[in-house]
Amino acid sequence: MGKVGIRNICPVRLDIPAAEQPMLHNRWHPDIPFVPGAIKNGETVKIECVDWTGGQIGNNDSADDVKNVDLTKIHYLSGPFEIEDAEPGDVLLVEIMDVQPHQDHPWGFTGWFTHFHDGSGRQLTELISAKAIWDFEGIYCSSRHIPHVKFPGLIHPGILGCAPSHEVLATWNKREGELISANKLDRIVAQPPNATNVHAGSADDDVKSKVGAEGARTIPGRPEHGGNCDIKNLSRGSKVYLPVHVKGAKFSVGDLHFSQGDGEISFCGAIEMSGVITINFKVMKNGIADLGMKSPLYLPGPVEPHYGPGRYLTFEGFSVDQHGKQHYMDVTVAYRQTILRCIEYLRRFGYSDYQIYLLLSCAPVQGHVAGIVDIPNACTTLGLPMDIFDFDISPSGPAKKLDMGSCAFETGVSEGKVTNGGENSEISWGGGLTFTEKSA
Repeated sequence: MGKVGIRNICPVRLDIPAAEQPMLHNRWHPDIPFVPGAIKNGETVKIECVDWTGGQIGNNDSADDVKNVDLTKIHYLSGPFEIEDAEPGDVLLVEIMDVQPHQDHPWGFTGWFTHFHDGSGRQLTELISAKAIWDFEGIYCSSRHIPHVKFPGLIHPGILGCAPSHEVLATWNKREGELISANKLDRIVAQPPNATNVHAGSADDDVKSKVGAEGARTIPGRPEHGGNCDIKNLSRGSKVYLPVHVKGAKFSVGDLHFSQGDGEISFCGAIEMSGVITINFKVMKNGIADLGMKSPLYLPGPVEPHYGPGRYLTFEGFSVDQHGKQHYMDVTVAYRQTILRCIEYLRRFGYSDYQIYLLLSCAPVQGHVAGIVDIPNACTTLGLPMDIFDFDISPSGPAKKLDMGSCAFETGVSEGKVTNGGENSEISWGGGLTFTEKSA
């Protein structure tokens, strides 16, 4: 008998609110009900996903939607799905067969979400919201907001994982609560459970209330299950090994990206999209013990954009911040300095600092820790593929400035520039850099 068609077990709607769709949820909790229809051990299925904001960002030329996005709603995940034969102690082998943009949304966005300037620790901004819209054409993307750039996508899910058990969930809430209680920095270091805008799939009011009170936010990845890891190489052909903590696994997936650079440099530093992911599931009995597993494993797939030898212009950074202060083996400071060297370089061609920052977040850049043994400086590198540009960016002398237009800003803002920011480099991601704004 020939093969039958692949089941689509999670159709989503892009024209109604995500919170009204029972196959979606936005917290991790073992009591969130299964999506109807179990997945057989060894079966391949299609799963549709909304973008991580649940459709709050539009294909337009204003970043007001980015500025006003409600982050108590994120991330909207598809699931949880029941995998037959999966029991606590097993490992769920997730093989990503394909990932595609949703047929009704052949575009994505890269956003600059300033809401997280005091919490995520990832972005350079203090004030301004900005975004770029990317149009998809086959495997390639281009943007009216960042011209003269085109590159193939390495499409992947930002989030996948199995539900925690009640014991694992309690561990998460305890250790993250202790971090919050001990925090003496002028910033948010973790997000505790929050009942505001909780969505628990098809749960009744009692279960939804419990999920709101106890459910873990989807913002961080966690060692016990993976979650929001934003690993750009988890693309087609990849195999991910996930610990199972509850009967049926309760697997969920979402936060699909068309492309992302190493480190997802800004908050929402990818080309975010709604889409369809095709996955094969296999259960490895007693896998956690057999593999000695303390956190997920993965094997990257064979699909990745390739650029020839010598076609990556690579920038270096060290643990000396922009104020000239020496830090001890601080990889975060070093990587920020690496990013700044790239911003300074590309600025010469006419791009704004905002355009460059958005581009580095989502283009297929390669970030590496080059050295973490030579005290006091860690060394990091950022490899920028030169062939994504339709002009020569090689280091060959003075740069010719081109008309680069503008990314989309919030109302009242027309441009911005990187500055040194505050003097206290101990409480910011790599040293207090900010971006200044200029009113329209």
